[in-house]
Amino acid sequence: MKGYEMQTSRADIADLTYFLTIARHRSFSRAAIEIGVSSSALSHALKALEHRIGVRLLNRTTKSVTLTAAGEALVAKIGEPFEAIDTAMETLNRFRDAPAGRIRLNVAVEAANLLLAPVIPEFMDRYPDVELDIVASNRMMDVTEAGFDAGIRYGNTVPEGMIAQKLSANIFWIIVGAPSYLARFGIPEHPDDLLEHRCISNRLGDDRIYRWELECAGKEIEIPVPTSITVDQAETGLHAVLGGAGLMYLPQPLVSAYLADGRLTQVLPKWATSGEGFHIYYSSRHQLPTGLRLLIDLIRDLRPMGL
Repeated sequence: MKGYEMQTSRADIADLTYFLTIARHRSFSRAAIEIGVSSSALSHALKALEHRIGVRLLNRTTKSVTLTAAGEALVAKIGEPFEAIDTAMETLNRFRDAPAGRIRLNVAVEAANLLLAPVIPEFMDRYPDVELDIVASNRMMDVTEAGFDAGIRYGNTVPEGMIAQKLSANIFWIIVGAPSYLARFGIPEHPDDLLEHRCISNRLGDDRIYRWELECAGKEIEIPVPTSITVDQAETGLHAVLGGAGLMYLPQPLVSAYLADGRLTQVLPKWATSGEGFHIYYSSRHQLPTGLRLLIDLIRDLRPMGL
């Protein structure tokens, strides 16, 4: 834009923050969720920034958002300084009487229900100015690139290169069925008997179908059970199991209440397997937000799933 003096205004600082978030997500909608504004407001802000500086930063289509050469150059120049500012601002939380801020978490569905839900009331009472934004999903993703402060997964699925902390004890995985199903189809006595049963399988976060991993007296086997139903959330399959649809391999904490009241029965108990518990993980590139540190401390203190 002819005659424009390249002096940074307050509006530029805000809009550059928006620009960096869009550049990281390559999406206006996902960036809008992270920032907490509407997609249209974000679009207007970026158009205003491009108009002021006289340079197009983004290529927009109905299906994608990509950076122009100028946009790539701008990200390279201002990305680290803005991260340093974020870190400096987070440092101020240490001096507050009441910590504040927004924490975004990407969490496995079972972890959201079994680990986070029990501690949220206490966390809200202690830290009312800290906002928790929890996305419960079993689909694996790069939490840093997606704009999350941290992720919570089973320990053996934490991505490499992340800092991880254990938040629960190891978890037993067991096979369960409803008494009505077992009365109709019989009780398996050996893992090989599962091949003759109706089984409900789990789709993992990377779209693979889970092969049931069983262990007894030091012997480990994998069973490619016949699949009647495949689900990507254990709770969906659990409701089907409770209705007598078949057998399912599930984390024991998820079904303990149903085992206690007789609505479910464990089968092949000698073949129960212990797996890693839930871990929280985050990038080493960023300072740990105060609110996230306090949440970790509270979970480790209350131990809703042991530790």
